[in-house]
Amino acid sequence: MIRWRRAVVTGVDREWRGSLEVRVTAADGEMFRALAYPDLVGRPEVGDEVLLSAAALELGLGTGGYALIVAIPARLPKDVPLQGHMVKARYTPLQTVVDGAEERYPELAAASSLDAMPVVVADLHSALPAVLAGILADRPSARVTYVMTDGGALPLWFSRTVDGLRSAGWLAAGTVTVGQAFGGDLECVTVHSGLLAARHVLGADIAIVTQGPGNLGTGTAWGFSGVACGEAVNAAAVLGGRPIAALRVSTADERERHRGVSHHSLTAYGKVALARAEVALPDADGAFWREAASQAAELEPRHTVVRVPVDGLDAALRSSPVKLSTMGRGLDQDHAAFLASACAGRLAATRKF
Repeated sequence: MIRWRRAVVTGVDREWRGSLEVRVTAADGEMFRALAYPDLVGRPEVGDEVLLSAAALELGLGTGGYALIVAIPARLPKDVPLQGHMVKARYTPLQTVVDGAEERYPELAAASSLDAMPVVVADLHSALPAVLAGILADRPSARVTYVMTDGGALPLWFSRTVDGLRSAGWLAAGTVTVGQAFGGDLECVTVHSGLLAARHVLGADIAIVTQGPGNLGTGTAWGFSGVACGEAVNAAAVLGGRPIAALRVSTADERERHRGVSHHSLTAYGKVALARAEVALPDADGAFWREAASQAAELEPRHTVVRVPVDGLDAALRSSPVKLSTMGRGLDQDHAAFLASACAGRLAATRKF
């Protein structure tokens, strides 16, 4: 496998918050897409020779389909004054120094409570717009913050979804990146301090916690990045928030472990989450949802499974300003996946059913 490549930029295709997509041609004539983060490597231009990391592209990983620009050897990025001393992506060649919210905002030094703020926890990044659709369908004025963990992409800039949601005003209270993730409106060390920053600095009414685009899974019971969902439930509870668990479900996944209620949800919420959460389950008819309810019943000794009405949520999902896609499947290919996330949003926007 060729991990590193040199190529020449032949075109600039599009740009979104923090990212620039270009076309490149390698020495062997192969043409493909590459992604640059200008704040880290500078801004590539047509004719530039660039150094690429192509491992993920050559593995055929589903998220993005890009090679990543590591450097523009002939032109270093401009030096900018350091605004803080918190280092993320630590001790990697592209480690970046950020201004940590914990040190910048004195109010966080004494903050210890979320004041019962709802915190929706979801496994996949693709749940984010669906959760928001459910929230805004019932509470259109809600100020929502996205707290991005480091289980998937580390740079928030990678997410076109977040860029589109921000542009549409759906993430009115901004973003927080925690752990090794970076690029949010606020940078924090842990999920705990990230949630406190969402509440006390950004003024969020509701927070959504999920990993960035992509995820890591091995097909084993414990070897997947979504285990962090259970830890996020614990963080929300210990801070006096209202944890709400979004179920990962599917009618179309070819893998048996993800059909119905995914084993990711059953493990993360049923074994890792020690604090009690409200688990949102669509109150919908049909054999699939009856089976999903039976699977979700496994969580009832530890959590409260709440049947959430689904009326109006299909229209809310179809109003999303960004494309809905999970594991390569759109809304009509795996409607249940998005409906379950929207129900978690609806539950967060209300008190109880």
